[in-house]
Amino acid sequence: METITSIFTDTYWSPYAVGIGIGLLSWLSFLISGKPIATSTTFARVGGMIEEVIAGENVKKRPYYKKIKLEINWQLMLVVGVVIGSFISAIISGDFQFGVWVPSLWASAFGDSALLRVLVAVAGGIILGFGSRFADGCTSGHGISGTLQLAVSSWISAIFFFVGGIITAHIIYLVIA
Repeated sequence: METITSIFTDTYWSPYAVGIGIGLLSWLSFLISGKPIATSTTFARVGGMIEEVIAGENVKKRPYYKKIKLEINWQLMLVVGVVIGSFISAIISGDFQFGVWVPSLWASAFGDSALLRVLVAVAGGIILGFGSRFADGCTSGHGISGTLQLAVSSWISAIFFFVGGIITAHIIYLVIA
């Protein structure tokens, strides 16, 4: 029998429930901070903070870092919370598998090399990071916060996120594999 607490042990949640949750989180974000949910700028900030540790205070003088301000803020805490929450959720649901680096679909197409999988994932993450900075927003900034504000640029971005994802999946799994 399904109970209210059993949702925490489910491996998959209803997309409707998740959509409602994201909508409530977005509403709270605007209510409390007056700002939309967004994460890609956080990764740029963290990169700048790391660069600052290595290269010194002059990093803060760069125009881009002046614009985004190298500081620990609520968006960074959101990203940290997503990572920690995902880990806790995987543990509680029993879905966490230590040492499983290669999903079965990937293994069937490209073999079971964990190194290849990690290298491709890192390369994809770097490309995604550049793309989100080029678009001045990511799937959370444009796809969630921007679309709920009916921003035309966000709707265009969200459409192309899906188009790009579909094309990339076809290239990877139909052409390359």
